[in-house]
Amino acid sequence: MSWIASSHMARRGVAGGKPNDCHRLGEADQGTFHYVYGPYSTPVLRVRPGDVIEVETLDAFGGAVKTESDLPSKVLNMPYVNPQNGPIAVEGAQKGDVLCVHLRSILPRGPQPAGTTALIPEFGGLVATPQTAMLNKPIPERVKKMEVTPEGVRFSDTITLPYEPFVGTIGVSPEIEAVSSLQPDYWGGNMDLPDAAPGAVLYFPVQREGAHLFIGDCHGRQGDGELCGVAVEMPATVVFQVDLIKGWSIPGVRLETDDFIMAIGSARPMEDAARMAYRDLIRWMVEDYGFEESEAYFLCTQAGRVRVGNMVDPKYTLGASMRKAWLG
Repeated sequence: MSWIASSHMARRGVAGGKPNDCHRLGEADQGTFHYVYGPYSTPVLRVRPGDVIEVETLDAFGGAVKTESDLPSKVLNMPYVNPQNGPIAVEGAQKGDVLCVHLRSILPRGPQPAGTTALIPEFGGLVATPQTAMLNKPIPERVKKMEVTPEGVRFSDTITLPYEPFVGTIGVSPEIEAVSSLQPDYWGGNMDLPDAAPGAVLYFPVQREGAHLFIGDCHGRQGDGELCGVAVEMPATVVFQVDLIKGWSIPGVRLETDDFIMAIGSARPMEDAARMAYRDLIRWMVEDYGFEESEAYFLCTQAGRVRVGNMVDPKYTLGASMRKAWLG
């Protein structure tokens, strides 16, 4: 029996975690992709809790970096990067609810080599950036293309890395703001968190009627921190199921797998993101797992884990997690 039957989505969701109708949102169906999360775009698809959606996403470069000679500074039209599918409106979603997204599968699509990474001037974890301005010269620009299949990511002739796909950017519309898809925050967005992978359920605090879900920026894999600022970016076919939990007030994004629960914080400096994530994890343990706050604080100190999503975006993203085995 799948662990999903015991998830918060299945136990509390309107559809009880059970699948309903299926929809397909191909690249042509999407038409115009979005570079902003906000409440001002007309939904491209309307679904009900329980519906399953198959989406064709573009890579973070919108397909503009086709070869290793296509330098991002030459072929990209900044700030039009990180294109997003959607928005997808979910029937019955209201502010104060939680939108559940169960990621079922992520597969690369399009011609090989489907994966792209790059060194981009004034962007990355170990270089001067507009936010951390220095007199050092920018690092030389470079593009690296990689074959990406479910059998692995061909990094070089001698190194093939495991295929560990995830969705880099996913979230719901803020209530009033219109924010670049490059930025993560309480609504989700560009978290670049490898745990947003097939099998996981993500929980988003709904800010407006219909929730308005956006999704894009899939990766073939990524190390903690997305160090150079660009993971194995790839166009993908993503299959996911949505559900709705009424009246569950959460301050930011949460995530659940068979093994652990995770609370996610996005902020600068990084320690503030960690504080946000751990505080919400402790409150989740108190509200839904019967812990006293001090006991949850102790347990997180002794058994908590932190995953660094990205350390390169306008806000950094960290996920604080606790194994379900310790939750009782």
